[in-house]
Formats: sequence, structure tokens, C-alpha cells
Amino acid sequence: MPNLFVKRANSTRKMKNNKSKTKTIKVDYLARVEGEGALYVKIKDDTVTDVKLKIFEPPRFFEAFLRGRMFYEAPDITARICGICPIAYLMSSSHAMENAFGVKINDQLRALRRLIYCGEWIESHALHVYMLHAPDFLGYDDAIQMAKDYPDIVQNGLQLKKTGNEIISLLGGRSIHPINLRVGGFYKVLTKQELNPIVEKLKRARETALETVRWTAKFEFPNFEQDYEFVSLWHPDEYPITEGRLVSNKGLDIPVHEYDSYFVEEQVPYSTALHSILKERGAYQAGPLARYNLNFNQLSPLAKEAAQSAGLSSVCYNPFKSIIVRAVEIVYACDEALRIIHHYEKPEKPAVEFQPIAGTGYGCTEAPRGLLYHRYRIDDNGIILDAKIVPPTSQTQKTIENDLWQFIPKHLELSTKELTSECEKIVRNYDPCISCSAHFLKLNIDRE
Repeated sequence: MPNLFVKRANSTRKMKNNKSKTKTIKVDYLARVEGEGALYVKIKDDTVTDVKLKIFEPPRFFEAFLRGRMFYEAPDITARICGICPIAYLMSSSHAMENAFGVKINDQLRALRRLIYCGEWIESHALHVYMLHAPDFLGYDDAIQMAKDYPDIVQNGLQLKKTGNEIISLLGGRSIHPINLRVGGFYKVLTKQELNPIVEKLKRARETALETVRWTAKFEFPNFEQDYEFVSLWHPDEYPITEGRLVSNKGLDIPVHEYDSYFVEEQVPYSTALHSILKERGAYQAGPLARYNLNFNQLSPLAKEAAQSAGLSSVCYNPFKSIIVRAVEIVYACDEALRIIHHYEKPEKPAVEFQPIAGTGYGCTEAPRGLLYHRYRIDDNGIILDAKIVPPTSQTQKTIENDLWQFIPKHLELSTKELTSECEKIVRNYDPCISCSAHFLKLNIDRE
């Protein structure tokens, strides 16, 4: 499970004031991100000459040890990639297997999957907004220090996260690495009466989420907008969580199975995680800001109203304001969860019956922090021959670096301490899950 509060020990920030006016910003351990990474920026004669978001966690090779496993093991194995977003991995993996076998999940089983995913959005977004990101805007090193002055606010965040975890636990058997999801559906499904106890908690959570939108809207945000290519899922009938086409604001519109034809991963020497880019187009932004910009009209009326009351229009190009957008998505997730429970009827069977067949399957869902893509090649016996997983942070690393390249030259008047703080904020805008991104690394062996 990724570390939630990475130690800041030995973080160094240095400025060299010599004749060449060279500044070096070096953060050995990024604080308040999930996992461990570092940041390096070099400025010479008022020109940014180098930017590196360094991910030094050892690669975890999940794709490699999935080979030779049975198809039904993949969801539970990949869920171990992240303790904060296990549903995302369970779901993308299951969708890919179902795609390979021609299995379609409809009606109430599909609704239950969406419901448990809402739980993950609530708990993950609440964790990031309150514990990892808000301290940046309020001038605290961490949420523990912030809690001394804002105990009620931190308590709100903890209660929101608890509600999300309770949904996951109720449907999944436990909140961390749930055990009730499977290819084809669930092992066990609940009655409506068993879901009802969470309703009042969700209503309270929705009110807290609305307060969160209002609270975050009062933060001061740098004037920083970029011409991003936003990429997310898009669905004609709903805000995208579990299904849809891959679209962008610059013309991309493809089914998930064409992902590899448009996206490519590149290895950089300073990172144990690959950088995902659009072929011939470069970096793109996935995650809450992309979903919001591409799917604003699919938000619930209450979520739309909350966004507009916070000063947001239907488009937002300022990554610092992603904290407000995450709060809006919490409102939506609570709203959507209540809608699903209201219309729920227990399905006759907990899962769709099927037989594994040889083929290649593709799955892509919207993890809280962005697109999560899975591809598997399966043989006639249901054995995994090949696996590919592209986590959200691999898809935003290049964009984070691009933001730093653009932001720093406009703020060179800041002291090194202030500029370092702003650079760290840029990284945290994306809620990177570094441990997730470090599980894939190309391995080349030269023998002579």
C-alpha cells in the first residue's frame, strides 16, 4: 500500500548565487503524495534548463508476474497495486477480461459496480483534498499541523473518507483490497435493505461535500492556465466512471480497444515509471480536470450548481483549481450513489456466466486521479499470456513536468523557498500515486 504521508526528512532546497546566477531546486522527498519521488529543477541566467520529476521507487513488475496466471486472478492481484484505489484496478482488469470473453455486464450488476466505484471516488478525493492538498493553500506542512487550527475541517475530511470506505466495505467485503468483486460481477450481492443503512450517511456526506466546494473556492490560486489536451472517458448517458469512449478536447474520439494505436509509453533515464504520451502530439492531461472539461453536462444538477456557485464555468484550465473540481466530483459521487441505491433491485444472480476463450481484452475506467488502462492476451485455457497496465500517474508525469517548465520562468522573482513551495504544489495538483506508476519498466538485456 502506498505511503500516504511521505516523510520530508533530508529534503533540501539550495540556491547558488554565483556569477552565472544559477539556482538549483532540489526536493529529495516530495511530501504529501502517495509513494516516494523527488523533484529537481535547474535555472541558469533566468532560464529553466532542466526539470525532472524523479520517481525512484523500485519497479514492481506486475505485468511480468501476471503472465502464466489464470484470468480470474488478475483483478485481485492488480488491486494490490494501490491500497487507495483498489476498485479502479479490480474494475479495469475485470472489464478487460470480459471484453476478451465477450461478456456484457448490464442493469443492476453494472449499477452496483458504479456504486462501489463512487465509494472509491469519495474516499480518495476526500483524502487528497483535505489531507494532501489543502495544507498547500492554507500554509501548513501537513494535515496534522492544519488540524490544530482547523479541527472541524479536518474532521469533515475524515468523515467523508469514512463514508466512501464504508461503501467499499459494504459491497466489497472490506475497504482495503476488497474481495467480493470478480470477472463477470460479484461473488455476492446485497438486498436493497442491506444498502439502506448507508443512505443517511451519504446524505450527510453530500452536504459535507457541498461545504467542501464552498471552502476550497475561497483559496487563492495562481493565475496559471495552459492549453492542455484533456483526455478522459466519455459516455452519452452519464458522467464517466466505468465505461465510455476515449475522447479529448482536440479531436480524439476512439473506442478503448484502439488505445495502443494512439498512445505510447516512453522510458526516461531518471524515472522508474514510464511517461505516456499521445503519438505525434505529446503530453496530455487526464484526471478530474479532464473529466470535468469534457463531461460537464453529464454532472448531476446539484454538482453543476455547486461548481458554478464556486466560480467555475463549464471549462477550467487552471490545474491549481483541480482541488475545487475534486470537491465537485465528491458531490457528484454522493449524488450518484444515492440515485443508484434508490433505483436498486437485487439481481437474480451475482455474476454473469461465461466460458473463457482465447483473445485479447481491453479495459479502461476512471480512477479518481485519471484513466487506468488494462490489456490482456489470454489463451484457450484462460491463462494470461501478456499484460499491459497504464496507471494514471504514468499518464500525467509529462504534463506535470510541462507545467513546471511553463510556471517557473514567470515566477523567478520568488525566493528559492517560495519557488520550491510553488513547484511542489504543481506536483500535488495532480494527486500523483507514485507507487502505482512504478510497477512497469521495460527491461532490456544485452548478452555478448
